[in-house]
Amino acid sequence: MSRTTLNIDLNRVEGDLEFQVDLDGNRVVDARCVGTLFRGFEQLLIGRAPKDGLVITPRVCGICGTAHLYTAALALERMAQLPVSPHATLVRNLCLMAENVQSDLRQSFLFFTPDFVHPRYAAQPLFADIEAAFAPMKGRIVRSTLAASRKVVELVAIYGGQWPHSSYMLPGGITRGATARDLMDCQDIVDRTIEWYELEIIGDSLDNWLALDNADAFFTWLDAAPHAASAIGLMTRFARAIGLQHIGAGARHFLSAGSWHDPLRWQPPYGEPAGLLPAGLYHADDGHLEAFKPDLINEHVRHSWYRPYPGGRHPYIGETVPDYQPDTDRYTWAKAPRYGDKAVETGPLAELLTGGDRLVASLLALEGANAWLRQFTRLRRTGLTLYLMKQHLAELARQLDTPHYVPPPTDALEKGEGYGLVQAARGSLGHWIQVTDGRISRYQIVTPTAWNASPKDSAGQHGHWEQSVIGVELADPADPIEIGHIVRSHDPCLVCTVHFVGRGERHRYGV
Repeated sequence: MSRTTLNIDLNRVEGDLEFQVDLDGNRVVDARCVGTLFRGFEQLLIGRAPKDGLVITPRVCGICGTAHLYTAALALERMAQLPVSPHATLVRNLCLMAENVQSDLRQSFLFFTPDFVHPRYAAQPLFADIEAAFAPMKGRIVRSTLAASRKVVELVAIYGGQWPHSSYMLPGGITRGATARDLMDCQDIVDRTIEWYELEIIGDSLDNWLALDNADAFFTWLDAAPHAASAIGLMTRFARAIGLQHIGAGARHFLSAGSWHDPLRWQPPYGEPAGLLPAGLYHADDGHLEAFKPDLINEHVRHSWYRPYPGGRHPYIGETVPDYQPDTDRYTWAKAPRYGDKAVETGPLAELLTGGDRLVASLLALEGANAWLRQFTRLRRTGLTLYLMKQHLAELARQLDTPHYVPPPTDALEKGEGYGLVQAARGSLGHWIQVTDGRISRYQIVTPTAWNASPKDSAGQHGHWEQSVIGVELADPADPIEIGHIVRSHDPCLVCTVHFVGRGERHRYGV
């Protein structure tokens, strides 16, 4: 067989993403994930006041501004050991939940399922149903998703004044507390979103959906008429009909920094992770959950366009100094984060595996990680998030008369170092800050897509996305839709991650 190279441009992703794959015949034998843009937010922050990160970092992304704001606030609180009121943590969590819900819904039905109406699949028995539900900007589910996802982020605007790019979180709390009117408005938003989710997405009650706890129970549930015709039912049946359960495995280790800070446990001395869903590293081979150790996080630049340094560096000693080196074996503006020496996957699949979701663990044990399961889990997480939003609103009602902000001492942010970690829509997001004489001396951000889209590291180990496409057999190399299914199942966000490959044949992929 002849060996050829394809350069694939992907649209319907956040930011600019190229994939360069080497083929032996139609089989992918090597892959390079290419982030094509340097932005340099970490460099912008050097020399600024510590609180400037609360305004600048939410601009890293137009989808995940709340996640970056939350993470930046957590880093300052850890650095200065500042107490935070439960009232503030409840509001922060609610806003992050709303942002994640809108992202998961839009990614699923505006970015992922449009590939299902590709002409290649026109002969599939479900194609007419798929087109009616998921045709771009026309399908029934697509149109209703636009309305529902727009509505749910109104919750963020209630507390932040706007979305995206809000700046209502401060070290020690939030700028204003919740009122009884806020709760009424938020409850209406959440109730309406749940009603839509039950009717259109699962065709069942939220309680019944979350009660499914194993693969056999799920596939039995799927056969029932109202569930089969739901968005999840259609997506699942079609995805499995075209074989998405057989491609896109990637790394065998799943990383989550822990989901939604516990309002009672996010307090000094900020030792163990304080997530309502546990943090950890889930090993697919044996189902073992390993405790999360932030000190193991490190970033490599051996194959990235940055000033070289040996091995991997923890963010506290990391740097982001651009050093564009064309015509070498460096090929991306993304760094290569590693957990110890492991390439990992982060995102909804990792989050629910470490969080103890028995249905997702059962499906993983049955078929391994794959493009369908990853996308399915994103919508599974949406249901869990909506359920937890109801609980948060009930608890916030009991906190209305409690403080929403604990003012820090005037010199609290003069020096020190700290980090914050949250589970953003696409996975584990971390900020690391160091402050000297009242000014930021180092700031490093490790995004979810940085974990997933990383290039090879210093040992030559491929990143997760690269691993997930190696070995895939393309039905038509001139139209590599399989690569699109796999990569889009991760909800790429290159605008957060990257801080011209011109060789070979180039293909523009995406409707």
